[in-house]
Amino acid sequence: MSASYIAIEGVIGAGKTTLATALAKRFRMQLVLEEVETNPFLEDFYVDPRRYAFQVQIFFLTSRFQQLQKLSYIDIFHQGAVCDYMFEKDGIFARLNLDDREYSLYQKIAPSLGENLPRPDLVIYLAADNEVLLERIKRRGRHFERNIDKDYIAQLNDEYNRFFLHYDASPLLIVDSNSFNFINNSTHFETLVENVTEPFNGRRYLLS
Repeated sequence: MSASYIAIEGVIGAGKTTLATALAKRFRMQLVLEEVETNPFLEDFYVDPRRYAFQVQIFFLTSRFQQLQKLSYIDIFHQGAVCDYMFEKDGIFARLNLDDREYSLYQKIAPSLGENLPRPDLVIYLAADNEVLLERIKRRGRHFERNIDKDYIAQLNDEYNRFFLHYDASPLLIVDSNSFNFINNSTHFETLVENVTEPFNGRRYLLS
């Protein structure tokens, strides 16, 4: 396995945590999961986004930084790691959620935190349509997501697609998770594993 540090990304409901858990188990790598449910402002944000956007953002920024800072190069080299997010995702949410003054302040903080963090050897982007994401969010039934707005998911999906259209900092595997069922279809999962283990540069697309 050439990739010792894998980061998985996608919009809320894309299946990041499920895939990260499965890959970490398969490759016997360290599993790093984003601390979503510990954010004390998240449920309030979905009720009143304008009021709680900055609090939510700063909590996630510092939480993501602290988690990945602990992920030393030594740990990655000896054990490997699969993470269900990448640090750059914080900027995607910040651009969407913060007003101009808040975003200006955010930009004075975030870049200096991210510049010395380890870079993934491979990024997997789970692309999905808005309707698919909303159905998955509803099905998993997290209480703090019950007020999530469908327009917000659509805007977030646009931001993600725009970001990964230009992303080139690491090899990128784009998976069509609308029909590529790595959870319940063992053939699909094995195909994904083959693509993860085979080294490549640039970007690769995986369709069912």
